[in-house]
Amino acid sequence: MDPGQITGVYGEVSGLPTPVSAHVKEEQLPEVRIYTVDVEWSQSDLVRGSRLTYTQRWTLISNNNDHKSIRTVLPPGPCVPVSGELLSGLSPNRCLRAVIRETAGHQLLEIWDQHGLRKCLNLTALNKHGRVYDDAHLGCLSWSDCENKLLYVAEKSRSTSGEIQDRRVYSEDWGEGLTDKSVPVICVVNLQSGSLSVLHGIPPDVSPGQALWAPDSQSVIFVGWYHKPFRLGLKFCSNRRSALFKLHLDGNCKCISGDNLSVSCPRLSPDRSTLIYLQGRVFGPHNQCLSLQQLDLKSGKTSTLLDVVNRPLQGEFAGIYETLVPCCWSSDSRRVVFSSACRNWKDLFIVDRSSNKVTSLSDNLSEVYGSWKLLTVQKDLIVVCCSSPNTPPTLRVGFLPRTGEAVTWHTLQRPIMTFDFHWRYLDIRPPPEEDNRHYSGLDFGAVLVKPTYSHSEAKTPLVIFIHGGPHSQFPAGWNCTAAGLTKLGFAVLMVNYRGSTGFGQDSILSLIGQIGSQDVKDVQTAVLAALRSDMTLDPKRLAVIGGSHGGFLSCHLVGQYPDFYKACVARNPVINAATLLGTSDIVDWRYSSVGFHYSYDQIPTAEALASMLEKSPITHAAQVKAPVLLMLGGKDRRVSPHQGLELYKVLKSRESPVRLLWFPEDGHSLSRVDTQADCFLNTVLWLHQHV
Repeated sequence: MDPGQITGVYGEVSGLPTPVSAHVKEEQLPEVRIYTVDVEWSQSDLVRGSRLTYTQRWTLISNNNDHKSIRTVLPPGPCVPVSGELLSGLSPNRCLRAVIRETAGHQLLEIWDQHGLRKCLNLTALNKHGRVYDDAHLGCLSWSDCENKLLYVAEKSRSTSGEIQDRRVYSEDWGEGLTDKSVPVICVVNLQSGSLSVLHGIPPDVSPGQALWAPDSQSVIFVGWYHKPFRLGLKFCSNRRSALFKLHLDGNCKCISGDNLSVSCPRLSPDRSTLIYLQGRVFGPHNQCLSLQQLDLKSGKTSTLLDVVNRPLQGEFAGIYETLVPCCWSSDSRRVVFSSACRNWKDLFIVDRSSNKVTSLSDNLSEVYGSWKLLTVQKDLIVVCCSSPNTPPTLRVGFLPRTGEAVTWHTLQRPIMTFDFHWRYLDIRPPPEEDNRHYSGLDFGAVLVKPTYSHSEAKTPLVIFIHGGPHSQFPAGWNCTAAGLTKLGFAVLMVNYRGSTGFGQDSILSLIGQIGSQDVKDVQTAVLAALRSDMTLDPKRLAVIGGSHGGFLSCHLVGQYPDFYKACVARNPVINAATLLGTSDIVDWRYSSVGFHYSYDQIPTAEALASMLEKSPITHAAQVKAPVLLMLGGKDRRVSPHQGLELYKVLKSRESPVRLLWFPEDGHSLSRVDTQADCFLNTVLWLHQHV
């Protein structure tokens, strides 16, 4: 297979733009209402080896007497590239736009209005703090209601003389993907005076983030993550001990949520009376089904709006597993909209606060889209990104319906191309001998994608694509790796084994202590089910690919079923959980995954280490026959690259076919644009050679 052809296909499927955020503005005219929808898009560019960001504007017109319907959609404006923006946010009246921008090594705060640049502050030159946080875990940019103040989170300044002398002292950070974030502080800019201050009064054992203004504009509400006795990795982990705090500008701070819980995503209602947020357990699975809490700011009372779903019935709401978008409220503050995993798809939901009833808002009459991702709800206009395995990201809008009614969806931007693939869901029940006696009766699923036409008379080779986590999901949405493989003639089976999100908390808990066994058998069962249900798939040409826990399972499968699979591709795989224990930023999961309770003062025991080793792929390495391609990130903090090196050396010593690709500047997700292109090219060449 020609490398140029592979690169061309990958450029085609990876270069399609994705909407990542949206803002809505409403204008009342004598006879019509005008809705302006500004959307930010992200697009990979293989030439630059980077991701481009641009904005585009749509104008929607509705009648005054029926403003919940769209009469006309005007053609969109041109795409406008965005350069150097780290954070941006519109003021409450949507007439001002704040931007934190990186340029020439400096971070600037810019305020824009309809006449141009109103104010610009050089945050770096002011030297009140370190770098501004622009990540989704701790970062924020929030306007006060009076529009005179802005707040954001930044790294604490280390410019004091004492700290300069102690530069060699080790400084903890928040782990994989957050290695430059250690001691966050909340910063407030007074736009009238131009002054910048760092807020004081935050408890010393807490790291603040996700901050927003309280209704009085004299207090700040934030999530505080406890970092004593030491920090654990925060990215992809919804099980970190944290709480909601209210901090007055004079320094008075108090906790306003429960203790020994994990909280995130505080969102204030439009009427400023209620704060909702997500809540989960501490430790255990690092991703989990979350409850949705509501806090009455006047009375201080908290109640549960949506509880954890332990075991959903077929076709019912399966729980919340994902973050809330910044704007998720209806304009009357009575309903909340969110998207979340639901079995093998991602769905869009609304919950009514008066009844606690949850309803799906997706278009169930059409199974075109298997993934509905909410971008925003403003002025009761919902903006979503929809996709499926053969349909790239599509921008759609619709107004919140009345109770019992369906949304009338309008497509604003279709992808420039769709693909002629077949795809379907598989619902799979493990055989009786593989049922989990503590969580009996659980099932799981998969998504099968295949070319419409075979490239030859032969049956189609099948690539089993396994997600990491393990508590995550492969929804039936757009996946450029799966699309590229399918376009090149492979069928792809994406497996959501027991422990994946979208199947209830019981499914997640069922995997605790069962890694390397239950999940491995689930993938094998899914493969056999796919082969039985589709005779065009070639049972003699099977390969497994996956990253992180997906790499863990891929290596397990070629070790436990050595004559079944013909090739393996693993990205940053867990190979030996016992040797990983001292190097991972989520040491708690290393214990929890094998069934041990974790505490900060945990000291490894022979029993724990033996269990970790027993459940690891390295124990089956001697049986591996399939050629193995390993891809490792040199800066991986979650799964040390020495894990992959350990398997590499074992296979080399046995003269088993193995190849290792090393990406020194990349981390656990191997997310750099050039890295992803390189990984895809080498994956396809490896599969073509050996499958």
